[in-house]
Amino acid sequence: MPSLITSLYRALVSQLHPRMLLLTLVPFVVALVLWGVALWFGLQPLIDQLHTWFADFGLFRWAGDMLDSMGLSSLRAILVPLLAMWLLLPFMIVTALILVGSLAMPAIARHVGQRHYPQLELRRGGSFLGSAGVSLLSFFVFIVVWLLTLPLNLIPLFALFVQPVLWGWLAYRVMTYDALADFADADERRSIVQQQRWPLLAIGIATGSLGAAPGLLWLGGVLSVIFFPVLAAFAIWLYLLIFIFSGLWFQYFCLDALQRLRSAPPPAAEPGRIIDIN
Repeated sequence: MPSLITSLYRALVSQLHPRMLLLTLVPFVVALVLWGVALWFGLQPLIDQLHTWFADFGLFRWAGDMLDSMGLSSLRAILVPLLAMWLLLPFMIVTALILVGSLAMPAIARHVGQRHYPQLELRRGGSFLGSAGVSLLSFFVFIVVWLLTLPLNLIPLFALFVQPVLWGWLAYRVMTYDALADFADADERRSIVQQQRWPLLAIGIATGSLGAAPGLLWLGGVLSVIFFPVLAAFAIWLYLLIFIFSGLWFQYFCLDALQRLRSAPPPAAEPGRIIDIN
């Protein structure tokens, strides 16, 4: 617990460092260009395809009756555009996380390592391919669960619960690997993940609660559809900012755990066992 609080404090202080604040600039510009092109060419075809599916399978009446029973009749007219926005949201999350992982996490690792853990030896147990594999598998599971629970996000209390849990699991999986990739070898990384699983998951859920905030912009009804391009840009920037803070918190906690792991005395030899020192 002391390490959890200490790493949180250090992450908050580092988040205000000019270098960390500027880290959102390049990923934000890249994300803005990518999503600007994607929305220009793809948003209307996506809405048209969803409208066709709703018409072909008779979903308009079923969805309308469900919205009426929940007191959300005002959403009838914008149901399809709103659903398209919700379908795009996890891909915006993936974009932000990939950009932070590829463009910001190396700078975060250098910033934290050089300022607070210069004595730690770099053993480089991770790799770009390893990080990509962990990220892609985590993204796949995340998006599948997101899509399966998408209809339930119309229930505000459920949305506030499931979003932090999903974000927490995703951040725990991806950020832990990236935080230890340069500093720990493979055995050390597995040991830290095993020993610190619950604190790491707690960090993920805590930052996941912050990550749920941009998704609430999608609950604005008619206004969220009208101002979708502006809200999308603002949401992406918030995701980047939250991911960088999450990366800082994971980085501090993981390097502190690695330092304690290396400074711990080796396990005592079993009685009667002969140790070969050659």
